[in-house]
Parts: sequence; C-alpha cells; structure tokens
Amino acid sequence: MGCAKTWIRITAIAFLLAPLLICLWAFEIEPARLVVRHQRIELPGWRSDLRIAVMSDLHVGAPHVGLDQLRRIVQRTNAENPAVIVLLGDFVIGGPGGHGGVGNFVEPEQIADELKKLRAPFGVFAVLGNHDWWVDGEHVRRALTSAGIRVLENQAVRMGGDAHGPAFWLGGIGDLWTRHADIPGTLRQVDGDDPVVLITHNPDLFPEVPPRVSLTLAGHTHGGQVNLPLFGRVVTVSERGYGAGEIVEQGRHLFVTTGIGTSIIPVRFGVPPEIVILTVSQAKSR
Repeated sequence: MGCAKTWIRITAIAFLLAPLLICLWAFEIEPARLVVRHQRIELPGWRSDLRIAVMSDLHVGAPHVGLDQLRRIVQRTNAENPAVIVLLGDFVIGGPGGHGGVGNFVEPEQIADELKKLRAPFGVFAVLGNHDWWVDGEHVRRALTSAGIRVLENQAVRMGGDAHGPAFWLGGIGDLWTRHADIPGTLRQVDGDDPVVLITHNPDLFPEVPPRVSLTLAGHTHGGQVNLPLFGRVVTVSERGYGAGEIVEQGRHLFVTTGIGTSIIPVRFGVPPEIVILTVSQAKSR
C-alpha cells in the first residue's frame, strides 16, 4: 500500500511539473540553442558538390538572439567552410502592430557589423524579408551593403567554376508580401545553361518558379516555431503548407529553413534555431 501511494504521489508531481518543464524548455532553453544541420540535396544537371550555408530570420533583438548570439552564429558558420553564404531575410524585429517586436530593437548597422565577419570564397549574399521592409528596408539594405554583403532584389549573378565549386547563377527575388517578386525578370539576366539557384524570403512563390531553376531557398516560416509530437506543426505562415525542409514538386526543388529567431511569441518547441549547411550534388543516375 505504501509503495502504491508513493507512485501516486510521484505521478501527481510529474503531471504538475510537466507543463512547467515544457514551458521552461519552449521559452528559455530551445530558443537559446543553436544547431548546425547538414543536408544533402541531389539535383539533375548539377556538376559537382557545392556547400551553401543557409540562414534566415535572425530577428536580432528578439529574446535569445542578441549580438553575443549573433557572434556565435557567425563563428559556427565560418567553421563549416561553406563556398557561399546566403541570408534569407528578416534581420530585424518590428512591424505593424508590433509583430516581431518582442525584445529590444537592434540597429541594422550593429547587425551588419557582426555579419561582415562571415567568410566564404564566393561571398555573402542576402535578400530582405517582410519585417525588414516593414521597419525600413532601405536602411537594412544600406547597412548590409556597407558591410560588404550583396543584397539581391530581382537580380542574378554568376559565380563559381573554380576549385571552390561549380559554375552557377544565384538569383535573389524580392519579398512576396512587401515587394515585387520578379522571377521572369531575374531569369532574363541568366546567360547560358549553368544551373540556377534562387534565394527569397517567402517560399510561397515556389509554384511560380520554372523548371529552369535547379533549387529555390527560402525561410520565413520559422517551421511554425512549435512542432508537437503526434500533432505536428501547430502554425505555419505558408499558405501553401511549405513548413520546413526539402519539398519537391513536379521535379522542382525547394528547401525551407526554420531559421534562427522568433516572431510575435518568443517560443520554439521541436524547432531549434538552425544554421543549415546544404551540400548540393549531382543526382545519381538510376
């Protein structure tokens, strides 16, 4: 009888503590984590391996993403020795109704001053996200550009073709919510048959991407910030259901990173902040 009462007490305490522990993990521990996720994507027509570091939704100034954490992010990324680094928007917090404004606003110049320490042979490229434009997109663009980070908006640049990786085109598309996302205009700048990688903030433009593009990279969704066992992602801002990871539609490839910061509610559960090291390689013949 005494043993049974002990187990009843333990079970009752566990039920009482479980919500507190979950909240502690979701609001304090997991949002402060930083994982480096390695992913390989095989693409038809790709010629040799290319390592791309992918980061999105830094939201510097949000809880757990201060300048110290940003320095750690830069160090961890450089340690992976990527050939090219892409930053997929939403560098700042803030927006209409205070969306994304939980935390302390950090000036774009302070953010750019840390990001300029990123190193990659092909360079560091960025697109801006909806929060950047809601706050002051031109301000964010100037800060990044002054730090040596090239901000692409409906522009394509050719790179590679040397010891660091294959020749390919990198196109940056304007944010779907706040700008003109000109995919055809960007692709008209592409000359020749080298593969094309598009970077953009919002993945919901993916259905408009033609087969000419080998890979589209996006962020924005935060992976829903909460991914519960059995239930899955509680919320996604993608109207087309592009939550996270690799998506293949009609032979076209999309990869969505869950990003690093938080927006609106400073919570992450089952969706740790991530730097993605994407190895793009040639598809094996079957």
